[in-house]
Amino acid sequence: MTPRAGDRARYDRATAHLDAPVAIVDLEAFDANAADLVRRAGGKPIRVASKSVRCRALLERALAREGFAGIMSFTLDESLWLARAGFEDVLLAYPSADRAGFGELARDPKPAAAVTVMVDDVAQLDLIDASRAGGTEEVRVCLELDTALSLLGGRIRIGARRSPLREPAELAELARSVVRRPGFRLVGIMAYEGHVAGVGDAVAGRPLRSRAIRLMQSAARRELAERRSAVVRAVRAVAPDLEFVNGGGTGSVQHTAAEEAVTEIAAGSGFFVPRLFDHYTSFSGRPAALFAQPVVRRPGVGVVTVLGGGYPASGVAGPDRLPVPYLPEGLRYDPQEGAGEVQTPLLGSPADDLRIGDKVWFRHAKAGELCERFESLHLVEGDRITATVPTYRGEGQTFL
Repeated sequence: MTPRAGDRARYDRATAHLDAPVAIVDLEAFDANAADLVRRAGGKPIRVASKSVRCRALLERALAREGFAGIMSFTLDESLWLARAGFEDVLLAYPSADRAGFGELARDPKPAAAVTVMVDDVAQLDLIDASRAGGTEEVRVCLELDTALSLLGGRIRIGARRSPLREPAELAELARSVVRRPGFRLVGIMAYEGHVAGVGDAVAGRPLRSRAIRLMQSAARRELAERRSAVVRAVRAVAPDLEFVNGGGTGSVQHTAAEEAVTEIAAGSGFFVPRLFDHYTSFSGRPAALFAQPVVRRPGVGVVTVLGGGYPASGVAGPDRLPVPYLPEGLRYDPQEGAGEVQTPLLGSPADDLRIGDKVWFRHAKAGELCERFESLHLVEGDRITATVPTYRGEGQTFL
């Protein structure tokens, strides 16, 4: 029996009493992935990216481990909810225009002490001030640095379009605006190098493309390390008491941790290891989060149909954004239908051994987006479910 076949047998036994659709997290794999993140971070604390987990119980499990500290959230509403739930260090990774949320933040000392908001424009400070509604609490602020690799005088850009702040002088100028402004405190800098941390460099069957990605990422790491160091020096000259400099992501943990200017690393997808994180030369993880769909039809030889399964991930639409049939091994989509809204035909010889009601296990392309489809996650240890915990959706929270 192959390791994957053994996993399938375990998951089927653990969930034999449950009808699919069902989602699980293999806690042994989750914990092993967490330990590997800590190893790669080399002693620097890891801030857990909540968008890649979207389950309070698993956020708490991660933060209970040595080497993890703080949450990186994705909306202000979520940040406030986590603060009210007792999380004491929440960094909002994206700017917000949630006026009601900023009003609450300025009025309530508990979330004001726990939540740090992201800015990259004076206009965002103006919006926060206009939203205070009489609240006098100091708002903690983090500045975001654009990490994109710029080539040929800016004619070529590689990296996500995030912050407009790129050069040390630009961040220092915004830092001065923050420290001069009553009601704000500058506490951090963030820089997410998604073109390094979120792009696999070992594309299956594409050796030339893989080599090109590795060359790009090597150049990007060198350029960013130099520029990030200069930015931190420039901002610390304005605000010497910065609490943190955050960088990285699951795919770049060890590289970002090696930079002296960086004080903490962000990671989230590395806990679940979705399919988009299969193709890296610098690390490998164990798939920890899966979902199962039931076989409901057997249209012919080498074909079964499962219920639903059309859970595409965000990003540029393409085959790599679809969940992948994982267990039993050897199933694939019908290219004429793909992953369907209500039914999904699957092709391959393993189909002939599947019966009506059997489970087919899938891996999502991304990590936390799986939790937007399920109200609960069944936590598996060995071949038993040891707990069932709600996702954000299961707690009635749909932040985006």
